[in-house]
Amino acid sequence: MSARPWPFFSVAPMLDWTDRHCRFFHRRLSRSALLYTEMIPSAALNRGKAAHLLDHDPDEHPLALQLGGSDPSELAAAARIGARFGHCEINLNCGCPSERVQKGAFGACLMAEPSLVADCVKAMRDVVDVPVTVKHRIGLDRDESYEFVRDFVGTVALAGCRVFIVHARNAWLKGLSPKQNRTVPPLRPEVVRRLKQDFPDLVFVLNGGLRDHEQIRAQADGVDAVMVGRAAYENPWMLARCDSLYFGQDDPIESRECVVESMRAYAEVQVARGVPLRSITRHMLTLYNGCPGARRWRRTLSDPLALATAGPALLSLAIPTKAGAHPQEHADIDDDRERDLERRES
Repeated sequence: MSARPWPFFSVAPMLDWTDRHCRFFHRRLSRSALLYTEMIPSAALNRGKAAHLLDHDPDEHPLALQLGGSDPSELAAAARIGARFGHCEINLNCGCPSERVQKGAFGACLMAEPSLVADCVKAMRDVVDVPVTVKHRIGLDRDESYEFVRDFVGTVALAGCRVFIVHARNAWLKGLSPKQNRTVPPLRPEVVRRLKQDFPDLVFVLNGGLRDHEQIRAQADGVDAVMVGRAAYENPWMLARCDSLYFGQDDPIESRECVVESMRAYAEVQVARGVPLRSITRHMLTLYNGCPGARRWRRTLSDPLALATAGPALLSLAIPTKAGAHPQEHADIDDDRERDLERRES
């Protein structure tokens, strides 16, 4: 799979979730998976917040920047900033269905204006040397006609976009929450495979509903690459096999404990800079998903008193041990964390 025209495996951008600490954590598990920033409005970058929003550790690369916006000149300026900060790709969000994003005139509603999306892509391509890509759905509301998404892709491709990341569900712009938009509209990966057949020279990345490596292998035929969203957060250990499965490389980590010790060293540096420890540990709560002691691990890393008193050493202290684990403990995600995850992925 290393000979494919695009990195085969990527982790989806998730609003308020795939921040720099999350990405550093994921990079401990895979050297080669393509990581994305959370969606960043182009207006925010152009208001002088670039250093705060785009700062990252060099270890996070390969790292792509996802932008939200619909003004070509504003997006071009933001793309130029993103490239200057070292991002290897600029991605335009045309897939988020939330009403908040719609009010900003970007996200999935842009699929109704393919010519505008094409103008945005061209404006960004004119000012950066890195690939400009588009993430979108396969349709809007209850219109499931293939012609809609085919024409959208065809129009945007004429502006020079060569890579399309396709969430294989429609986006219902009214009447559904972001969570419902990931479950109610039917998942139709065959549409993405048909796009690949009709546009063989373009790259299509399949997104949506991929929960594990077995599903990825079952769905990968007929597309160029896959993007995994919530599964990577509910079970980040799945990333530990990506390099050997998809990139022909040795996996970088031998155990969860090695990940924890690496993150402890990172946390010591970040906490010394004033970063709250919880900003780091909140991304690690499901590292032991499926293992004895997972619940104890989560509770320890979520304890406000422990976070305040133990410091980064808490990561080592929280590592589950056979002696301290109850055989009936499960790695079920706490209800509040589940709700948090559900509202973030676009």
